[in-house]
Amino acid sequence: MVDAGEEHLPGILAIYNHAVVNTTAIWNDALVDLDNRRAWWRGRIEAGFPVLVAVEGEAVLGYASFGPFRAFDGYRQTVEHSIYVVEVARRRGIASALLAALEAEARRAGMHVMLGGIAADNEASIRLHRKHGFAETARMPEVGQKFGRWLDLVFMQKVL
Repeated sequence: MVDAGEEHLPGILAIYNHAVVNTTAIWNDALVDLDNRRAWWRGRIEAGFPVLVAVEGEAVLGYASFGPFRAFDGYRQTVEHSIYVVEVARRRGIASALLAALEAEARRAGMHVMLGGIAADNEASIRLHRKHGFAETARMPEVGQKFGRWLDLVFMQKVL
């Protein structure tokens, strides 16, 4: 795992847009461009949040980050993370390594709780989080929609 640099943004963009088009991992409908991912990356870095990438040669195999859970002072030590791995590199331990690296970054930053918001149909992600000691703390039926159907949201939490 390395800190993401500008050179990794095309790979991050490809992973993000693939997830938008093909999965319920991202609850957006519109594809984004490189300027969008650049602004997201700069915003995270400027706010002191990590953006990590897993790379093999020049290829970005996955990326992960965390940011604020909610915009109220009382939540300042709680972060919500996201992890995405390119389809051809799944089941190789990349998501697990990214999650472990994010947890280490959050502890270094003095965070107390890490949350993951996961589409209930994403059993692989739910298993990954359980493996890392996250517990399901909420299951919210039909709070979002994508692909013409209602989606349930599962929150998983770990006290760091």
